[in-house]
Amino acid sequence: MPSAVALRALALLILLPGAAGAQTSGFGILSGSWSGSGSVTLASGAVERIRCQATYEVAPSGNNFQQNLRCRSDSYDFNLRASVVRSGDAVDGTWIEAVRNANGRISGRISGNQIQAQIQGPAFAANLNLATQGDRQTVSIRSQGTELSTVSIVLRRG
Repeated sequence: MPSAVALRALALLILLPGAAGAQTSGFGILSGSWSGSGSVTLASGAVERIRCQATYEVAPSGNNFQQNLRCRSDSYDFNLRASVVRSGDAVDGTWIEAVRNANGRISGRISGNQIQAQIQGPAFAANLNLATQGDRQTVSIRSQGTELSTVSIVLRRG
């Protein structure tokens, strides 16, 4: 179902926010636990609150990480595992969502404290914008042609 695929892509979005603030030191800023909440807006106009918890394992080089993410709203529950690599100002990665057995890719660019990326799976495409300021991360995703139209989340470390 499109909205479930969109939320899985949202889960991948959450894994990248710290990368924007870690432009010179790699993904080291992501290491550890993060949690937060936000909202999901459906194409029908309905809005739901979403809560997420993430754990990041950053490689010693700081250029790649593994992420486990669990998010829940009134209608959705998903469990995501992702792998992301940074090369210069480019990011590239893959994700697998265990509850619905789905997967996809992400690619984009880092500029200052922001990341702009595209998320794609077999039945879903979306644009991602995110920014990091200290221990606070904001994530925004927009998708057209699916049940899920907008997602906004704020995460905090620890």
